[in-house]
Amino acid sequence: MTSDHITHWIAGRPWHGVAARRGDVYDPATGAVARQVDLADAEVVDRAVAAALEAFRQWRHTSVARRTSVLFAFRELLNARREELAALIVSEHGKVHSDALGEVARGLEVVEYACGIPQLSRGSFTEQASTGVDVYSVRQPLGPVAIISPFNFPAMVPMWFFPIAIAAGNTVVVKPSEKDPSAANLLARLWQEAGLPDGVFNVVHGDKPAVDRLLEHPDVKAVSFVGSTPVARHVYETGTRHGKRVQALGGAKNHMLVLPDADLDLAADAAVNAGYGAAGERCMAVSVLVAVDPVGDELVERITRRIAELKVGPGSAPGSQMGPLVTGAHRDKVASYLDAGTAEGAALAVDGRAHAVEGEPGGFWLGPTLFDHVKPGMSVYEDEIFGPVLSVVRVGSYDEGLALINANPYGNGTALFTNDGGAARRFQHEVEVGMVGINVPIPVPVAYYSFGGWKNSLFGDAHAYGEDGVRFFTRGKAVTQRWLDPSHGGINLGFPTNS
Repeated sequence: MTSDHITHWIAGRPWHGVAARRGDVYDPATGAVARQVDLADAEVVDRAVAAALEAFRQWRHTSVARRTSVLFAFRELLNARREELAALIVSEHGKVHSDALGEVARGLEVVEYACGIPQLSRGSFTEQASTGVDVYSVRQPLGPVAIISPFNFPAMVPMWFFPIAIAAGNTVVVKPSEKDPSAANLLARLWQEAGLPDGVFNVVHGDKPAVDRLLEHPDVKAVSFVGSTPVARHVYETGTRHGKRVQALGGAKNHMLVLPDADLDLAADAAVNAGYGAAGERCMAVSVLVAVDPVGDELVERITRRIAELKVGPGSAPGSQMGPLVTGAHRDKVASYLDAGTAEGAALAVDGRAHAVEGEPGGFWLGPTLFDHVKPGMSVYEDEIFGPVLSVVRVGSYDEGLALINANPYGNGTALFTNDGGAARRFQHEVEVGMVGINVPIPVPVAYYSFGGWKNSLFGDAHAYGEDGVRFFTRGKAVTQRWLDPSHGGINLGFPTNS
């Protein structure tokens, strides 16, 4: 499902209005404009929210059994057409096909989790809490909710949120990244084929004006966001100021601590896989390797050997291990850190600009880059570069490495590589980070747990998916009831007590 023109999906059909603005969507492997996407103004956003509000009036009353049936049908359609969805992601994001398939698979996990909504959202019941009085609790949907998702996972990140939101009885407006918008429209069509009523799932494409209107709209009850920390803070502050629930997942600077007793081949493989997968455009990418000396030199040497063997090329080409970056502007921004890091005193052990590329010269290419002897205060250490740039910091002990990680303003993900179970147990207890891997470089939790960081990596209390997701997209109601026997009447102005 491809087209040269991408437009919004509102109330079960493509929007047929005339867009005041359009944006270019590139093929990152060639650098050419492949499509154009309509960019929503406030009026278009209002139409989408109105459709979601109208659909909510019926969807909230749809039985849990019927909602679950639609979820199962969507799961089967998504699984059957995952190759098509992955190809769309490759064409607009640039990641390699296997990585795109992995993204779809992890999104499917959340869909499967949401299929258990009858168990996940049930309340509780206490009979005879007081004489003749029963008390019970229920979880109810919020209403129309907005999902604002980033370019790096155009399918998986929205699927962290909308399966649970829809299963719980809410309706949804998704605002995907304008850099790779097509995946969201395919997901909308799959929902329609699965039997989801029109208006329950809507897509508006756009940039900041669309985001701000969603944050301000009085009928949007909750907002889920993933992106950079400055934008996450804006989303959280603006959304909550307008009375909305907000979960805003921000940026990261993920550290991987390698102790001297670690399997260095395993650690080197993990650093390359987690540092350069998807060209480093992951919020869970390892961007800082903290080597406890004396293993620093050996780790750098092993990583350097592995980098030299990486095949960089179009994501659709067989054998490509790393694709291009998403846009030329982003590639240039990432590349600027190579000069900045060198000027600040870091050693450029591998210059990605010199890496051989098996692709068209106009593509947004930057090969895997490795800095050594990086120190806090350098821009390559402090900034979330969001590209294929891995920095090695040398420390003298576990305690020094732990202090370095805990001092960082981000707390999204971290990893420890060791063969010492005691050190591992101490690390997972002491590190101030939301997601921890022990000999696992990208510790993204499975769907029945929850995804979320600490510190400047998360604004709001709720993490994504899992039990946190169910709680975020529902609100509790407690009911106290008594069916009166006529003999229990009479006037009593005292405060009711349990007896």
